[in-house]
Amino acid sequence: MSSLVIYVVVSLSLMGLISAIILFYIAKKFNVVEDPRIDEITAILPAANCGGCGFAGCRNFAEIIVKNESLDNMFCPVGGNDLLKLIGPIIGQEAVEKDPMIAVVRCNGTYQLAPVKVDYDGLTSCYFMHALSSGENGCPYGCLGGGDCVIACTFNAMYMDKETGLPVIIEDKCVACGACVKACPRKIIELRKKGPKNRRIFISCINKEKGAVAKKNCEVACIGCGKCVKECKFEAITLENNLAYINFEKCTLCRKCVAVCPTNSILEVNFPERKKPVTQTEAQEA
Repeated sequence: MSSLVIYVVVSLSLMGLISAIILFYIAKKFNVVEDPRIDEITAILPAANCGGCGFAGCRNFAEIIVKNESLDNMFCPVGGNDLLKLIGPIIGQEAVEKDPMIAVVRCNGTYQLAPVKVDYDGLTSCYFMHALSSGENGCPYGCLGGGDCVIACTFNAMYMDKETGLPVIIEDKCVACGACVKACPRKIIELRKKGPKNRRIFISCINKEKGAVAKKNCEVACIGCGKCVKECKFEAITLENNLAYINFEKCTLCRKCVAVCPTNSILEVNFPERKKPVTQTEAQEA
């Protein structure tokens, strides 16, 4: 009996030894030596893992940079240009500065401008509401007010305004990661250039219905009249499917389009207040 036990123990020991030797050679053969620059870049990344760079987390972002040894089309919205300047020397590349971006809400259908027409009683998820109805104000393109975008923002850069029913972007906190853009089923949130002095002009509407129908549900809907297109001398505005769009790459922020819009659907952000024209009576008194 004792000899049998010894035999079993010896057999198991030999099997374990042989397995260990096999695993050792397999591990040695298939061993992947990771570039130390990946750890170096990962260490200086913000560790937000927001996906704003377009990759699955900060480490994956670092791996792609090292693999390509290039910063072309690579940008971390949280770290910005300052971070790229730190990464550049690690891979021997010079970082090219990119214009800072910010999220904008392209819907101005507040409770006052797009009154509630029906009462919704169900899950307060924008995706759920989008699948079931056009929304309480009747606009099939407007903000649903469920706050999915606010929930998706990991930087506390958004909140829902109870008076308007619309999400509000906190400019100082927004890093343009794009999480809110992906979270919105209506696609009313867009990333645009912050602009000089944080000044921006954009059409706060994405309704593609014909003018009369769009205006029926929202007072500030774009009606596709084309006046802004004709006014713009820089070909920065296009009109397609009853909806105008301002290309921020071409826009010079002259604000002439804002003045001719009959529905006030074009928003001008962070500009000084326009000077009121002096009346003839005021001129005589002066």
